Amino acid sequence: MRYPPTLLAILSLALGLTACSPSKEADSKAGKRPPPSVPVVVATVEQKDVPVKLLAIGNVRPRATVAVKARVTGQISEVLFTEGQDVKAGDVLVKIDPEPFEVTLAQAKARLAQAATQADIARKQADRYRNLSQSGGVSREEVDNFISTADAADSNTVAAAAMVKEAELQLSYCTVISPITGRAGRRAVDAGNVVKEDETDLVVINQLRPIEVIFSVPEQYFGDIQRYTNLGELKVTITTSGSESQVIDGVLSFVDNAIKPATGTLEMKATMANENLTLWPGQYGEVALTLTTQPDALVIPATAVQTGQDGQYVFLVKDDSTVDVQPVTIERTLGAEAIVSKGLKKGDVVVIDGQLRLVRGSRVEIKPPVGMTPQADEAASKLSQAQIQ
Repeated sequence: MRYPPTLLAILSLALGLTACSPSKEADSKAGKRPPPSVPVVVATVEQKDVPVKLLAIGNVRPRATVAVKARVTGQISEVLFTEGQDVKAGDVLVKIDPEPFEVTLAQAKARLAQAATQADIARKQADRYRNLSQSGGVSREEVDNFISTADAADSNTVAAAAMVKEAELQLSYCTVISPITGRAGRRAVDAGNVVKEDETDLVVINQLRPIEVIFSVPEQYFGDIQRYTNLGELKVTITTSGSESQVIDGVLSFVDNAIKPATGTLEMKATMANENLTLWPGQYGEVALTLTTQPDALVIPATAVQTGQDGQYVFLVKDDSTVDVQPVTIERTLGAEAIVSKGLKKGDVVVIDGQLRLVRGSRVEIKPPVGMTPQADEAASKLSQAQIQ
């Protein structure tokens, strides 16, 4: 019996599909392939002493700033400093032409000598007439007149002496000295310029060693600051910005006597030795005020903490390399670390990178992070040993 070509093609296709289809028995043996492990970075919960710090942005200011002015009017004859030079208190900065003041001093001295001579003559006359009055040669009224004249001459001598002192003082002002130790800024005048008394700035000097950092904290911390300040000196650090940032140590030296009502902040000041001139006036940095130290605090990397509808949580890695969602209570975050008050214990392993692909029960594969921290290194070693066993 011969079959039509079309029917033969359909039978051949059916037989081919039947041969290619796996049997139910094969399906039951193979089962479903488990989902792939999620690569993550982990860290171990540590227990250690943690400083209690307040963080703020600080502004560096010189310990003292002096705008040096001329104290007499005159022509500058010599400038004895260079811009940016370190100067000491008492160093000569500028000299003003002293000749006019020397003339004034000479005149004052001449008047003093004249007044002293006149006073000496008047006193001798008063003494002579006082002796004559005892013998009845002159009246008492004449004696009193000569004594008054002598007293007036003495007063003129005192006034002339004061004029000499003033002239000497004016002459001394022709030599302008640095009132503080610091660094000179831009030179405002050159030799030959005429300066006016108490008007013209010659140079601004900033004291850079030590130096001060001004910063503010919210008023809610005032009670803590007051309590710990009474217990002793508080440490302050500032971390400078830039590619070569450094941490500079100092101490809290000033707490303002009032909270600013406009901002609700309390201004404070820290003093830094600044021996290497790392800090510069006008610079900004992150300030950390250490109030005390919290013993045996549970610490995890801040990147481990996630926030959901029910609050904060972490992915806790179990011994079978699966994760669980663990609610936590974070007491505070300090830089890259978070202080845990509830939900974890020392030695627990938490995920710090790779959380986006995780759900409760996900299997994880530990991978080393770039620049592995001791916490991550310890956690990775722990989990690797567990997986081998």
